[in-house]
Amino acid sequence: MGKSSIVSGSDMAGLEALIARARADGTSEKGLPPVERWNPDFCGDIDMEIRADGTWFYMGTPIGRKPLIRLFSTILRKDGDGRTYLVTPVEKVGIRVEDAPFLAVEMNVSGEGGEQVLTFRTNVGDVVEAGPGNPLRFEVARENEGLKPYLLVRGRLEALLARPVMYDLVGLGEDVEIDGRAMFAVRSSGVVFPILPADALEAFRS
Repeated sequence: MGKSSIVSGSDMAGLEALIARARADGTSEKGLPPVERWNPDFCGDIDMEIRADGTWFYMGTPIGRKPLIRLFSTILRKDGDGRTYLVTPVEKVGIRVEDAPFLAVEMNVSGEGGEQVLTFRTNVGDVVEAGPGNPLRFEVARENEGLKPYLLVRGRLEALLARPVMYDLVGLGEDVEIDGRAMFAVRSSGVVFPILPADALEAFRS
């Protein structure tokens, strides 16, 4: 298969045509296309980037149409090679992702203790409960040693928690012993997610 027509395209019409091809299998606009089951040929890269703040760019210009971004987000897939692609039944094109493809912008807390459930909303409209199938993980950013929490949304795609959401999440933390070590952690849907060793937390706060 040759290169996709959108690879050399210079306007949004080509990108919207890609969305139309992804919907050709009858998936409703509100549903998620079965991108994990599609194995099209790789058609090259396009000049699209998702910045760390959740802003989408095409050819260096921000994409301002939120419904279009939402549609693009439904055909995103991160493969085992670590790269992120837009995927349809007949084509796969590579894009750049500065950090995580999604941003968690809101958190809801229900229940207490072992019954606590943390539900997150992303900037593209996904609503995800943290739990066994959608774990939280935490990194310490090398550039400023700041805490960076991530939520698995679907497949290998994650959402970085926006800073205000991160602060709310850390506010729910508690000391928990895990494998004989004191950890600062949060709970959701019956799962304990370690954030940092308790002793490292003191250094982190200072």
